[in-house]
This record gives sequence, C-alpha cells and structure tokens, in this order.
Amino acid sequence: MKHLEIERKFLVKPGVWEQTKKPLGKKLFQGYLCNDDKKSIRVRITADKASLTVKGALENLCRPEFEYVIHEGEASDLLIFAQNHCIEKTRYKTEYKGKIWDVDVFHGLNAGLFLAEIELNHPDELVELPGWVGEEVSCDPRYYNSYLSEHPFTTWK
Repeated sequence: MKHLEIERKFLVKPGVWEQTKKPLGKKLFQGYLCNDDKKSIRVRITADKASLTVKGALENLCRPEFEYVIHEGEASDLLIFAQNHCIEKTRYKTEYKGKIWDVDVFHGLNAGLFLAEIELNHPDELVELPGWVGEEVSCDPRYYNSYLSEHPFTTWK
C-alpha cells in the first residue's frame, strides 16, 4: 500500500530529554472526529499548516495513513465536532544516528507525558535508540493520541 505509516513509539525519560540540546518545538493542537478499532480521523492545526488525517488499524507496526492539507478556518470549524478532549503538545523534530525522531511533550490534560516516535521504511528496520528513549509502547493503545483524547494521561491511576 502506497500510504502506509510504519512507526515505533517510546516513552521518553523527561529528565534526560530536558538536559538534551534540542531544536525549537512546534505547537500542535488536534482533535478526533472519529475513533474506533478500525480507524481514526484527526484534525490538526499548527502555526503553519492544518490537516485532516485518516488512519486505519495498526497491524505489525503498520497502518494505512492518508493526510490532506486543509484551510485553517476549515480545521477550526471541524474541531467543533471533536469527540472528546483535544490534544495539545509541543513537537520537537530531532536527528539521531541519521534518523529523524518526533518527540512530543504533552500539555493540558495530558501534561507530564513525553513520547517519541520514529517512522521506519519497514517493520523490521533496526534503530539505534538515543539515551533519552525509555520503554517501547508501540503496541500499547493507551499511548495513541486518539486514546489520550478520550482518557487523558492526568486521569490515569
């Protein structure tokens, strides 16, 4: 499939990450119009872009993903239909050993959560992990942003 996301996700060691030299972060605000076992439909707004993304079910670190740039006004209007809480986070794109990592520092109802993601070319691709990377949570649905919109991190016990 042409539109396939292959991704691994990890918890981040906050103390180590905070001591790491990093690029400027980008604020992201996103909400979910639909979320079930087979798909999620997300609207995201950043300072320079708005998008609508449809993702299919995860299977072996892979899932179909279709992303479309939309007008920011349309994105704001669509967020009215968000099913649950919107996600607020700052994303840092950082390079390590020739790979680009996305590190998300969550705010609002998900404050205290730090996640790192890396996109791969194939599910078995070997990746060298930076020192700020902790436990892998790629297959733990609690760490999907769509789940966090329904069950914010600050409510976990």
